[in-house]
Amino acid sequence: MNMTPKEIVEYLDKYIIGQKEAKKTIAIALRTRYRRMQLPTEIQEEITPKNILMIGSTGVGKTEISRRLAKMMKVPFVKVEASKYTEVGFVGRDVESMVRDLVLNSISLVKEEKEEENQEKIENYVINRIVEKLVPPLPKGASEEKVADYQNLLASMEKRVTDGELDEKIIEIEVDPSVQIEAIDSNLPPEMAKAQESIAKIFTAFNKEQTKKEMRIKDAKVHLRNEAASKLLDMSSIHAEAIRRAENGGIIFLDEIDKIAVSEKTSGRNDPSKEGVQRDLLPIVEGSTVNTKFGSIKTDHILFIAAGAFHVSKPSDLIPELQGRFPLRVELESLTEETLYAILTKTKNSLLKQYEALLGVEGMQLVFEDEAVRAIAKLSHKANEMTEDIGARRLHTVLEKVLEDISFKADEYRDKEYRITAELVHEKLDIVVENDDLSRYIL
Repeated sequence: MNMTPKEIVEYLDKYIIGQKEAKKTIAIALRTRYRRMQLPTEIQEEITPKNILMIGSTGVGKTEISRRLAKMMKVPFVKVEASKYTEVGFVGRDVESMVRDLVLNSISLVKEEKEEENQEKIENYVINRIVEKLVPPLPKGASEEKVADYQNLLASMEKRVTDGELDEKIIEIEVDPSVQIEAIDSNLPPEMAKAQESIAKIFTAFNKEQTKKEMRIKDAKVHLRNEAASKLLDMSSIHAEAIRRAENGGIIFLDEIDKIAVSEKTSGRNDPSKEGVQRDLLPIVEGSTVNTKFGSIKTDHILFIAAGAFHVSKPSDLIPELQGRFPLRVELESLTEETLYAILTKTKNSLLKQYEALLGVEGMQLVFEDEAVRAIAKLSHKANEMTEDIGARRLHTVLEKVLEDISFKADEYRDKEYRITAELVHEKLDIVVENDDLSRYIL
């Protein structure tokens, strides 16, 4: 998507309050990738992405910024936790699996686009397969009158299936083994994935009679769409395009990178080598080739965004080589009372709008008075100061506490308005927030 850095920041402002520097840094990094793709190939190869290290407490918007960007730009994106990986030789996930995750995400994106382009063909395939099960074939040598009646019956049945009238009806369909094999965990190392595929093919060859399944038409539509996609789409070209996009536009968001930093305070802990994980991570971030089930992918131009709170450790506790691969550093600000208020009132689909919509399902009109919203922001900020600072996530806990009883008795307020006042907020929260022990356990 061709968006200027200003347009990217404007989009992010709808969902994330504040953090101007972080938004600006990431917007420039993304625009630089677009600029690179417009250059001649020989220059493109020389320009490496400027990876970003985001430093800030939990709940200040690190993950949300990256997630919203990927959604807006429609680029391959995965979020992984650095703490889940172990050094080669230990039981656990190896760091290369994050690249395989990215390829899978890229395949999903490309496949979805191709399915939209071929939607009419796919829907026709699905409807025809279901109608075949509902309407027995016309005997050979039928009269013209019977043929005309049969055509009308088919047209009528097609309409009913399309409109969902028969969604709950049970039919038996043949399950295509190749579709099931495609569903095998592709995040395994390539050799294991191929071995698993071979075993699956052997089993399906011996168990053809078990490929028939009974299911609701509603579920059959989902399965047959997947089957149609695998038959009508050129999966090899989709895989090639997906790898190309992952290589040139992919983003890997590496969360909790501070958990693999080795500081003086944590170096005594006996866990799978944190430095080992950093060393394994280094070639991927620097640029290497990772083998996947769908082909090899180069990581030279994948954008890595690392994030961590760095409460116990510091960015300088990472090995120097890894530090050097994250040249852009941005520190996110802690959320103030005013920021929390803005998050509740100015963001698109804010928490208040979500609760209003949820309780609106019960026929109840929930109204938050401005003074109540300010009280929620103030008490959330105070709870963050008194206990652990969990940023905007505190709003979820506080709002649940305020609305707990109202939500439980929502049916009593059908077709009525219920106003959330500052008095109600203080009544529910003051005792909890003021009591340090209660605050730690409840909020």
